[in-house]
Amino acid sequence: MTDVHPVIHRLSLREKASLVSGSDFWNTTALPDENVPSVMLSDGPHGVRRQANGADHLGIHAAEPSTAYPTASATASSWDRSLVEAIGRALGSEARALGVDVLLGPGLNIKRNPLCGRNFEYVSEDPLLSGEIGAAWVNGVQSTGVGSSLKHYVGNDQETDRMSISSEIDDRTLREIYLRPFQRVIERAAPATVMAAYNAVNGVPVAANHRLLTEILRNEWGYEGVVVSDWGAVRDTVASVRAGLDLEMPGGGPASVDALVGAVEEGRLPESALDIAASRVVRLAQRTAALTPTPVWDAEVGHRLARSAIEQSAVLLKNDSGLLPLSPYAPSSLAVIGEFARTPRFQGAGSSHLVPTRLDDALAAIRERTHREVVFEAGFTMSGERDAALEEAAIRAAESAGDVVVFLGLPPSAESEAFDRTTLALPDSQLALLERIAQVSDRVVVVLSNGGVVTVTPWRESVAAIMEMWLGGQASGSAAAALLFGDVNPSGKLAETIPLRLEDVSSFHNFPGDGQHVLYGERIYIGYRHFTTVGADVAYSFGYGLSYSDFRYSDFTVGQTETSLTASLTVTNVSDRDGSEIVQFYSCAPEGQADRPARELVGFTKVFIPAGESARVQCELDLSDFEYWSARHHSWVRTGGDYVLAAAASSEDLRAEATVTLTSTEPSVALTLDSKMGEWFADPAGAFVLESFLSEMSPGGGDFDEATLPLVLPMPLRTILGMSGVADLDDLESLLHRRLAEARTAPLRTEHMHE
Repeated sequence: MTDVHPVIHRLSLREKASLVSGSDFWNTTALPDENVPSVMLSDGPHGVRRQANGADHLGIHAAEPSTAYPTASATASSWDRSLVEAIGRALGSEARALGVDVLLGPGLNIKRNPLCGRNFEYVSEDPLLSGEIGAAWVNGVQSTGVGSSLKHYVGNDQETDRMSISSEIDDRTLREIYLRPFQRVIERAAPATVMAAYNAVNGVPVAANHRLLTEILRNEWGYEGVVVSDWGAVRDTVASVRAGLDLEMPGGGPASVDALVGAVEEGRLPESALDIAASRVVRLAQRTAALTPTPVWDAEVGHRLARSAIEQSAVLLKNDSGLLPLSPYAPSSLAVIGEFARTPRFQGAGSSHLVPTRLDDALAAIRERTHREVVFEAGFTMSGERDAALEEAAIRAAESAGDVVVFLGLPPSAESEAFDRTTLALPDSQLALLERIAQVSDRVVVVLSNGGVVTVTPWRESVAAIMEMWLGGQASGSAAAALLFGDVNPSGKLAETIPLRLEDVSSFHNFPGDGQHVLYGERIYIGYRHFTTVGADVAYSFGYGLSYSDFRYSDFTVGQTETSLTASLTVTNVSDRDGSEIVQFYSCAPEGQADRPARELVGFTKVFIPAGESARVQCELDLSDFEYWSARHHSWVRTGGDYVLAAAASSEDLRAEATVTLTSTEPSVALTLDSKMGEWFADPAGAFVLESFLSEMSPGGGDFDEATLPLVLPMPLRTILGMSGVADLDDLESLLHRRLAEARTAPLRTEHMHE
């Protein structure tokens, strides 16, 4: 239990209650006489959204200018911890300059379905990648003294009915997929706050869920920071504090304070629970108040970092015949088509919406970079209506150009906080335009601007190159030019799978639910875990991304200690361009009683290699990442046996493999009459006792032939004995347990019939 802060002993009951309820939309309650200042929180996570006038959580009111960095869907594709940490440090510096104490981010919700309207703000479909990128972001922000807020804990993986839906998640899936990234960040970065989500999990609102807020977050993970509600997520202030919530935002005003005071006075809420919550808020306030004077914030430095970030995060999906990079000196003209080229879509809508310090557009950057004639045509409108005049002008430009760069993407109305997407397709007007352009040119490059993935299947074969630029922040326009002309070598790889069709996604039938409940029926099999296990084709796999360089893997070895594996290999850049490669490591568990995906990411590293040179790459893999959550044992366990460890360029492109033998950490199963025959036979002592007993009952009673054995193993021992006419099962169970205890203390030399 958290120690109570000394200040708390001097406070009245009403003062303590006021501390756990925000004073206004963005600030906590201050107690000046006790040296407890107010804490200012502000939206993130890809920029500081400090609202000067008015307050809201949906991006309605304007904010003060700040650097608009690429969204998480982009920066996650960099797979670069150091880059993300640098962004975090820059965000922390801006937050301090703007008077913000806690920046609300990162978003760690898992991309369960590509239609989630807020996927642009989330990291990945994989819990390990999400946790590593999230920890880097938090460490960067908090290195400046500014606090962070992990959101949205937990199961807020859709926008539809997010304030009322109950996410129905089995325990193993909850632990392995959805809680795991939060746990990783808490263990590696100690975030100042964790934000409780709007939704319920298994019928209990997260903001009042004792199991999630206290039993798991506090007692199991040892989290000591503040648990803050999402804005307006608290339905019952007393129930939330009792469950482990520390701070209600934006605060319920006098009504919340009165409710807490009344609950304590009436004995419905222990005053100790209120003391602990108030203590955590006081510690946060005094921590942020201790910051050194506000640093100077250089907007130009922020802009350069924003550009570098998207340059390292863009994913080259296709590059037939080496069309890219384009030549800036070719004699033919260059057609730039698409409204996004001059009107960039660089961020998502909703609470993270920013006012950038400046905004680059790709058209101006391309014209500045090349000596070629550049012809621009909009081709379509942002509203989505098909405009014949715009389309015809674009076709004429494409026909006469040597190369055609088409900027396509999703309009702001297509994806945002508060609603989910209805389709993965690009707007019809853009698809129709692209189809006609492809008929008049075989040198077409598509540059995409979108927060969540879009379907490329209908048109990818008709174009030569595709560059996924995501929602790339305020410098995405100049970054696009640098990538297209080869000033920067693409190095990003997908942090989420691009499916062939929406219908291929494992959560297709269970998204977004019936308005009251959403069943996570696909269990642990989301994203690449599903596709690699069932062997289904995808458009582009998790971890995939091309480069202007080519890399070869060789000499893969694996070292082993009690707690980790060290994977080592040589990566050679076999091209004439310097470049960076993201090496991924996937494990394939041995077959066992616990169903496991065919492939699970257990580590990754990004390495820069000059042209023609080699680098020895090492990555330490924690053995805890080879575990699964056992619902039977209510703990993380590891199956013993031979694991295949692969060094890979993507989840589908395994370049080298090694086999490692890991010991089991699975506890012994308590054997009873209700245990299955297979469980008795899987235990050496149990098999010895059971075979002996069955033989005593009937000669040869413990012998089962190959035809009978598969029928017997799934059956409870109680059923077998009952069918054999044994009546007094209670006495029999006591006898078996005595013999089992004796067998466990004696050496067993019997070979078991099922082996």
